Amino acid sequence: MAWYAYCIGEKQAFPELARHRKPVPMESVHGVSGNQVFLYPASDLAIIVSEHNPSEALSQKAGVDHARVIADCFQHSTVLPFRFGTVFNDDESLRRSIRSNQRQFLSNIDKLRGKTEMHLKIFVDDCCAKEIARSLPTETVGREYLTNLRETASRQRERQTRARAVSFQMHKLFLPLDEEVSCRLTESGKMVLDIAHLIERKYVERYQNKFATTSAMMRECHLQVSGPWPPYHFVHRLTRSTHTQQPAAAVAVPAPAAVPAIPVGSPDQLVAMA
Repeated sequence: MAWYAYCIGEKQAFPELARHRKPVPMESVHGVSGNQVFLYPASDLAIIVSEHNPSEALSQKAGVDHARVIADCFQHSTVLPFRFGTVFNDDESLRRSIRSNQRQFLSNIDKLRGKTEMHLKIFVDDCCAKEIARSLPTETVGREYLTNLRETASRQRERQTRARAVSFQMHKLFLPLDEEVSCRLTESGKMVLDIAHLIERKYVERYQNKFATTSAMMRECHLQVSGPWPPYHFVHRLTRSTHTQQPAAAVAVPAPAAVPAIPVGSPDQLVAMA
């Protein structure tokens, strides 16, 4: 039997596992394809899984179900989410993977215990969008090409500077324990900064209040907040590749029109989510 994996939690957070050594169904919780979700005990860990047919293609709804199950478990325990589409071929491959990485899993749970992820999305006018292109002398195609390259590089540096300034300001205002930032351009002429902040769960309300005052203060930007979420960004940073199982086929989701990404980088060596 193959197992579809959602996340890893703390065994002690699920009292129903206290007297069981075999998978125990989570009452009223169903996952991908409507399958019953189980708590799979593994030493001090609980692996949240459901039965899975490897020949069954994963739909877009499956991605929603995957996230919903993880969010439900996050209400009870610190969790380490598996990437969408992670499948173990049988009991032995699941147990072997958990056993060989158990020390790392326990360490990561300890680091993330009591913490949650908040997500900011900031829409900023592109500082170069209104720049009027100058008429360039076209003595040769090569000269025009090099001139365009220099102007493009200059605009890119201006955007990077603007993105860093905004992300640094958010860091000073919210003072997260950790953060990840990425930035992209939209076709409508906006820069969008996606910022994941790691904070203590007990300070969620304080974070939300700070967002309200910040949003009112920064009139030149449009801010959105979501969360609290399981710490997806920070689990993926902490966790190396934990098993060699081949993931299920990726969900076929129509891709948006390609837009250039802007590396944000320092001040805190922020890393865009892969």
